[in-house]
Amino acid sequence: MESTREIYWNIGHGVVIPMYLLTLAAVGILAWGVWQRVPVWRQGKSIDRFDRYDERVKHLVSRVLSQEKVSRVKAGGIPHSLFFWGFLTLFAGTMVVMVQADFFAPLMSVNILTGEFYEGFSLVLDLAGLVAILMLAGLFIRRFVLKPEGLETVNDDYLIHQLLFAILVTGFCVEGARMAATELRQNPDLARFSPVGLLFARLFTGYTDDSIRTIHQVLWWVHFGLVLGFIAAIPYTKLRHILTTGLNSFLAPLEEKGTITSLNLEDESAEQFGATKVTDLTWKDIFDADACTSCKRCQDRCPAHATGKPLSPMKVVKQVGEAACTAPDAPLVETVTADALWSCTTCRACQDICPAEVEHVNKILEMRRNLSLMEGEFPGDEVRTAVSNVEVNGNPFGLAYAGRGEWADGLPVARISEGEEADILYFAGCYASFDKRNREVARSFVKICAAAGVRVGILGKDEKCCGEPVRKLGNEYLYQMVARENIETMEASGARKVVTTCPHCFNTLSRDYRDLGFALQIEHYSTFIHGLVESGRLALAPDAFTFTYHDSCYLGRYKDIFAEPRAVLAAAGGGLREMERCGADSFCCGAGGGRILAEEKIGTKISESRVRMAGETGAPLLVANCPFCLTMFEDGIKTGGFEGSIRVRDLAEIVVERLAVS
Repeated sequence: MESTREIYWNIGHGVVIPMYLLTLAAVGILAWGVWQRVPVWRQGKSIDRFDRYDERVKHLVSRVLSQEKVSRVKAGGIPHSLFFWGFLTLFAGTMVVMVQADFFAPLMSVNILTGEFYEGFSLVLDLAGLVAILMLAGLFIRRFVLKPEGLETVNDDYLIHQLLFAILVTGFCVEGARMAATELRQNPDLARFSPVGLLFARLFTGYTDDSIRTIHQVLWWVHFGLVLGFIAAIPYTKLRHILTTGLNSFLAPLEEKGTITSLNLEDESAEQFGATKVTDLTWKDIFDADACTSCKRCQDRCPAHATGKPLSPMKVVKQVGEAACTAPDAPLVETVTADALWSCTTCRACQDICPAEVEHVNKILEMRRNLSLMEGEFPGDEVRTAVSNVEVNGNPFGLAYAGRGEWADGLPVARISEGEEADILYFAGCYASFDKRNREVARSFVKICAAAGVRVGILGKDEKCCGEPVRKLGNEYLYQMVARENIETMEASGARKVVTTCPHCFNTLSRDYRDLGFALQIEHYSTFIHGLVESGRLALAPDAFTFTYHDSCYLGRYKDIFAEPRAVLAAAGGGLREMERCGADSFCCGAGGGRILAEEKIGTKISESRVRMAGETGAPLLVANCPFCLTMFEDGIKTGGFEGSIRVRDLAEIVVERLAVS
């Protein structure tokens, strides 16, 4: 017999018009629910997230269909992705049946659901339904039985799981009843292509034809009603993330990661800088709350939360959403609390892992701007002093700017201020200029360049703090002041390329300074050294050593530079033992977001947690590529009691010891 089936079997084509009318009503309820949310979102300030339309559509399609970010976390992520693909396949199959029954057949007298195509179609849909049920069961067990710490469960979760189970099971029951009355008796060979439906069909073998037909009709309408309920419930339950999470992939920022809006501080009409209430944030910040699925991945990845600080990125997003709905003019900063805001290291781990493309960091920075610029608040007196030192002396240590280039005494460097020429301009930064430990890194870098025949120039006393720490603490005014002075100095130097050993300086000069008109080429020393090694300009004499490597947040997650530092260390003879948290999933040292200037008074030290992770690899050496990380790890080793078991060194210090002697 021909492999096909009668669509609307036992239901009749008379159901088509009421079916479409009821579906239209359900879609109308959905649309009304979404429309009711629009005024809530529009309370926020304007931001253009509809530019570069083609790129946004591609990003939406690739992220949603690939489930790339969802599946990054195996526990919960992979089952959710498999459930999504299974459910999507069933939806696509339903659309094919609808097109065949209501368009191809009546208008064109064509039947595409026949022969081998129909056999494959039936098999794929059956297996997709089975996968969906199994994955939903796994997610049910995880949420309601295993109950992972921090995973919030509300009434919506019970409702959604029950509704989805009911839709899937009744769908198979409808199929089983149809097969019991038709295929099992008339075309048993075809039934093999619906293995799950066949199992359900056997449940009805003891019934009469009339009973099966009655059961089929009842189950068909129950199944259809559940689907309508599912559609209508989307905007009123957590199911809304079906729409908002996907749309958030379209609305995701397309500019370089870590981009912060530069304030127009000369705008005399401005009465408010930063965000004190939810209406000071953008509409996208409010929309994020609806896109959030409360999966707690951001919270799990947050180094502040993991070490006992009062910060949960997930909670901050929820607080923004709640304020938008209930108290848009209430003081949002008081709700979130200053301690939570100051705890953020801006490591971006939350945003990087978020499957809903929620933007956590900039919300926090906007509230920090309010605290700093409008209220004059800082995390502590030590931070206030450091900020004042940057303003007066151009560095957070309060040391005389005249001594900024003393670290280079005796080295073959060009003093740009004295008119000497160089191949590259080295922007040393505050720590390499004044901190004794990090001065060794700067000296090592110059020696490496000299060995490769690269002449290094420095600004010396004319260089100032890049402004990154104070900007992340909310002081946009001071940041722009020192940034403009640095830009003017570097542009006047005649340099074509700037290299820095600090990822924070690297990000600030290569991205943030662009808003202020800076256009010179910027490179981090890890990729610069890698280029010298790859080109053959820098010869190394490998000497075996075992190490573990720390991906600094501002080089890794912000700039996607992971391979080059590892390649340099391998070329130097290193044997790498990766930490569990490495690459894009690396754990912060605790210094970002201006925290390098603040004492860590709440919870345990983030640096100690990271050093402990390094120690668990069994490697005796922890290699860093950032002055902030180096400083924090030196402190974490001492305060955490790790002295003697592990030591920390910078990449440049490793390389300089292995320069080939010609």
